[in-house]
Amino acid sequence: MDLHSYLQVARRRWRTIVATFLAVLAVTALVTLLTDKQYQASSEMYVSTVSAEDPTDLAQGSSFTQRQVATYADVVTTPLVLDPVIEELGLDTTPRTLAERISTQVPADTVLITINVTDEDPQQAQAIAESVTRHFVETLRGLDQVSEDTASPVKATIVSPAEVGSTPVSPQPLRNLALGAVLGLLLGFGAALLRDLLDTSIKGEADAKDVTDHTVIGGIAFDKGAAERPLLVQDDPHSTRAEAFRTLRTNLQFVDVANKPKVIVFTSSLPGEGKSTTTANLALTLAATGSRVCIVEGDLRRPRLLQYMGLESSVGLTNVLIGEADVDDVLQPFGNSLWVLGCGPIPPNPSELLGSPTMAELLRNLGHRFDYVIIDAPPLLPVTDAAVLSKVADGAIVVVGAGIIHKEHLQRALTSLHNVGAHVLGLVMNRLPTRGADAYYAYYGESYAPQRQPESRAEARRGRRSQEGHEENGESIADTLFR
Repeated sequence: MDLHSYLQVARRRWRTIVATFLAVLAVTALVTLLTDKQYQASSEMYVSTVSAEDPTDLAQGSSFTQRQVATYADVVTTPLVLDPVIEELGLDTTPRTLAERISTQVPADTVLITINVTDEDPQQAQAIAESVTRHFVETLRGLDQVSEDTASPVKATIVSPAEVGSTPVSPQPLRNLALGAVLGLLLGFGAALLRDLLDTSIKGEADAKDVTDHTVIGGIAFDKGAAERPLLVQDDPHSTRAEAFRTLRTNLQFVDVANKPKVIVFTSSLPGEGKSTTTANLALTLAATGSRVCIVEGDLRRPRLLQYMGLESSVGLTNVLIGEADVDDVLQPFGNSLWVLGCGPIPPNPSELLGSPTMAELLRNLGHRFDYVIIDAPPLLPVTDAAVLSKVADGAIVVVGAGIIHKEHLQRALTSLHNVGAHVLGLVMNRLPTRGADAYYAYYGESYAPQRQPESRAEARRGRRSQEGHEENGESIADTLFR
């Protein structure tokens, strides 16, 4: 993944990142609030050797002290020093537990030892630090003592008595919150990246290309009002989505030019991907060019096409297949160049009817009479009807509903078509998002609709004066648009 891919993940999963960030920050604040305050008392000692008149002995003693001072600092937390401290202060603890609250520091190239004691009670911390310092000084006198009659050559002098700070050393709210914020961002982005890697849903054309090499011949943006006005090409011909159907029409005309398909099955992987509305609007755009188009409602289980187009559905394809009616008697005109063959009564054996020789002969007959025969077939995964129809058609187009199906659904649907030897002409991406990281359109605003002519001379004069005003200010129309 490159930087752009990571930015896409951040834009797509920003809710996960924000939620994780806030959760970690809240936990950090809660832990900081509930953690007992710890105060620190510190004292400092100077370790030296007994003075000697000989400069050589003095230098050797100083060098010896520097080498030994780190070892002396370790003695501070031993029971030899802490047992008397516990007895003196009457502490209810053990030397090991008390040693966990004591730390020592030895600055480099010095003979100084700093003793730090932390405790919830600042006075207690100071008392322990004073007691530890005194008993360490006493202990050090006997460590290097050669005999009872000879004094120890090493001594420790208290140079800074134990003092306790007025503010607690732990917890530190600002530091904790800063670390929590950094950790929250890292965990949030990690969770977002993991979720994105585990997400197999198809959100756009790139996800479909991960599954198949079939060409995406069209992309239709999502419109929440599509259910209320399914025939968008007819209701709002200048909208952006209507133009997308025209683009699909253009691309379809150049698919397999050597063997131009006339009988085309439109199907999908699962219900709800917008297959029927895509079929109806494409048929309208094809008919708008003057091509003779016949749209067949091949979904004999849950027909929706005639309902969208507002046509009669009492008789139709099933009546023709069982010999009760002639195809010319049930074809319904819709406009000048579009005819619709509805489903008719829902049969008990849809797959058998669609795979019958009568259906194959009907499609051949319609293919000779029309420029395009578009079949609205059922989805591929629930039933086999679309695969059966694809065997007798010139090709199949799979409508892919973004945000509805997963990659495995599309893979299985295409596999079912390949298994019957169907010719897959391409994919149509439907319900593509118009906002966010996966937005299909770089610009999804007003459509490039024809300019409305002024209704009166006065309105025309106002338009000319507005244009002249821009030109007097040194602005062209292009300057105004891109200002």
